[in-house]
Amino acid sequence: MNTVPILNIKQFDQEETQLNFYSNILSRHLRKNEKIIHKAHKHDFYLCVLFMKGTGIHEIDFNTYSIKPGSVFFLKPGQVHSWLFKSPPEGFIFFHTQEFYNFYFSSKSLSQFPFYYSYKNPPNLHLKTTELEVLENRFKEINNESNTNYVYKNQKIASLINLTYIDLSRIYSTEIKPRKVISSTYLETLEALEILIEKFYRKEKSALFYANKLNITTKHLNRITKSSLNKTTTELISERVILEAKRLLIHSKNTLSIVSETLGYEDYAYFSRVFKLKTKSTPQEFKKQF
Repeated sequence: MNTVPILNIKQFDQEETQLNFYSNILSRHLRKNEKIIHKAHKHDFYLCVLFMKGTGIHEIDFNTYSIKPGSVFFLKPGQVHSWLFKSPPEGFIFFHTQEFYNFYFSSKSLSQFPFYYSYKNPPNLHLKTTELEVLENRFKEINNESNTNYVYKNQKIASLINLTYIDLSRIYSTEIKPRKVISSTYLETLEALEILIEKFYRKEKSALFYANKLNITTKHLNRITKSSLNKTTTELISERVILEAKRLLIHSKNTLSIVSETLGYEDYAYFSRVFKLKTKSTPQEFKKQF
């Protein structure tokens, strides 16, 4: 099946790549990796990018965001993104795997940070001038450290990344007003639910299936999702299905019927009705928009 390419860290310039972490000056990153990032793609890692100069648009899972000096973007594994620049960008970019973070912070989780907590929280932030000065130095320090061979190099990089996420989370929580976790138990359940939906959404679209997998009642699972995300479990499943449908319709060369079958709908007419109910357009109409 032709679909969106999934990039991993090993595909990027080896001189700037080390195990499960990568950092670079943004202009150099874009120039050296142009062949693999020039069109829409996914990653299997977490990405954070800071723009110091440049303008344009950044499309993430069919949502469009403006790029300007002070823009910060956060991407979780699996999100589809592409960018179009109107003026040359400058800044810093780093990415790392889940394993890299967990190795140094085994008692913490990346989902503690609001921009990684939920796909429902915006993946971007705009820094004020004073905030930008502080964070620019932090990103620069991460990049400089990545180019050294000092002892405890990776430990320092991990610590700097964690501090960066903490500072960005403080700003994010003030500016964005993200949805917050009600309790650590709810967070663990939501994380587990997200993993299960990602694994089974093509075949399983019943809230009961996921509740059984989590060993809780459907009612309690809905209580968790509603209080945390203001969505029912069924809505979360449906949104994931529709997102993948959009990805396949635009980024693959598959026929409409194959897209329908891939997502677990043997009857294309039924799939088309479901899609239109959620998007206000048929799959064919949606495809023509791009």
